[in-house]
Amino acid sequence: MNSRETALMATKAIADKKGWDITVLELKEVSLITDYFVIANGNSRIQTQAIADSIEEELKKAGILLARREGYTEGTWILLDYGFMIVHVFLKDQREFYSLERLWGDAPRIPVQV
Repeated sequence: MNSRETALMATKAIADKKGWDITVLELKEVSLITDYFVIANGNSRIQTQAIADSIEEELKKAGILLARREGYTEGTWILLDYGFMIVHVFLKDQREFYSLERLWGDAPRIPVQV
């Protein structure tokens, strides 16, 4: 499984937990940080945590292990770092404040179908 397929697998795990406004940015050509950002919203801290748990579980089943997780306890912005992909699960106000899509505006968006 390549990194793009894994990013799309993460979007499915997000959608399964009713995450919304899912965006995938391809950063390969614009940054050395990672290949993909997957960005999504949850409606509550409990939901953002459930989304993060779902992503971790689904990717672990595929043999893809998490390198680092941040913000889980607070649940307002959870970051899941897989090295080649970083998943950001936000509450709406946090996502608007940090505006990663604007910061990484040069990155192509990958169509998401969930």
